[in-house]
Amino acid sequence: MKTTMIKVSLLGTLLLLPLLSWAQTQDLKTVKLNEPNKKRGLPVMEALSVRASVREWSDKEVSLEDLSDLLWAANGINRPETKKRTAASAMNAQDVDIYVFMKDGVYLYDALGHALVPVLAGDLRSQIMMAPRGGPGGPGGAPGAKPEGALMPKPEGPQGPKPSGGPQSPAPVQLILVSDASRFGAGTPELKLEWGAIDTGIVSQNIALFCAATGMATRPRASINKEKVKSLLNLKDAQHPFLNHPIGYPK
Repeated sequence: MKTTMIKVSLLGTLLLLPLLSWAQTQDLKTVKLNEPNKKRGLPVMEALSVRASVREWSDKEVSLEDLSDLLWAANGINRPETKKRTAASAMNAQDVDIYVFMKDGVYLYDALGHALVPVLAGDLRSQIMMAPRGGPGGPGGAPGAKPEGALMPKPEGPQGPKPSGGPQSPAPVQLILVSDASRFGAGTPELKLEWGAIDTGIVSQNIALFCAATGMATRPRASINKEKVKSLLNLKDAQHPFLNHPIGYPK
């Protein structure tokens, strides 16, 4: 009897989860983005000369205008007649999706409609972060453990060198770049994973150049909690979260 009740309770919970997720998204509405301003920003050579990875951001919220232009530059449609993108992709698979984590919730960038489509309500930005490499909970292993084969840095002064993956001030927007391998029409699983990583890198560079050209701040980060991202976004096995881009303004 007790086992039966547990099974019924578990089944009820499983049936309720999709309804809860659906109810959460009802709190959010699709955000129609502004038409991209294609005249703004530094020339590309100047943008390259000032491109840099940023670790600290101001607490100023990202404007809709800047977010609209950023997402279009990252992977928007620049040739409407053929629905082709600002970022190249293997076999024009257009496999890279951009999930936008903000204070009010998570959205998926719809390039065709140039809009943000609601995915999840609530501030989930901190849940996708992972500790820097070698830190607690990070890919370097247990807290305080030295990765196998790693070289210990030489001390620099009384405090030693500053860790490259040190504490960062939170950015107001977090972008997660996800490649969907099922969109490739051919290729082995290994090739599709490689192509997805390359395509993600192209989108990542578009983001970095836009930020450099417009006075915004970002950096590409591979240290994300991929299992948490997959769970939150309900990703399929073929969808691979590769990179995180914190987005904001310089501190």
